[in-house]
Amino acid sequence: MDLTDIVPWGRSLQEYQLMFSLSASDLKKAILGCGDGPASFNAQLSAQGGNVVSVDPIYCFNAKQLRSRILQVYNDIMPQMQLNKDRYIWDDISSVEALGKIRMAAMDMFVEDYDLGKKQGRYVEGSLPKLDFVDHQFDLALCSHFLFLYSEQISLQTHINSLWELCRVAKEVRVYPLLSLDGEPSPHLPQVISELERLNLSVDLIEVSYQFQKGATQMLVIKSP
Repeated sequence: MDLTDIVPWGRSLQEYQLMFSLSASDLKKAILGCGDGPASFNAQLSAQGGNVVSVDPIYCFNAKQLRSRILQVYNDIMPQMQLNKDRYIWDDISSVEALGKIRMAAMDMFVEDYDLGKKQGRYVEGSLPKLDFVDHQFDLALCSHFLFLYSEQISLQTHINSLWELCRVAKEVRVYPLLSLDGEPSPHLPQVISELERLNLSVDLIEVSYQFQKGATQMLVIKSP
């Protein structure tokens, strides 16, 4: 894997709470963050006594390498955000400049926590559709801005296999957003839901109070019967 091919972009605990409708009781569960990248979710929740493990292929790199790549990505993404700002809702986040500060604050927090988190086993190198965890090791698995968002890059079958794997390691799975990068509903979503229901899983589309990408108002919630 080449770090130059990776686009690390991190979000905060507050954003995770809104994206996934996380209650106070949810935050006390054993949580897996899948594809967390440089999010500060793990660092912040762990500092509050939470039980969270993040898994991502970028955790094979060291903190210095990740910080360097984050800065490169920031300089690439911010001009693109300016050009495409009409695809987003600027209510809670007031401007592209404010977004940059929020994202960098989250990613700086991640980098500061990274070495300690690696030692404590909170940042684990790994990637879907196969995870090195035991069955139902977690109460809740969260997948932010990976599945469905990259519908063009990730096949339908890989989506199905990945979600089946997340259901193996966690009792409940939540995925957000359900739009692809072009802002349209993921073409995989209907078939994914149909296949998961065929596998006797409970599947629901739940409205959330978070919306930054226009139209991204729902999460997918999957539970074992």
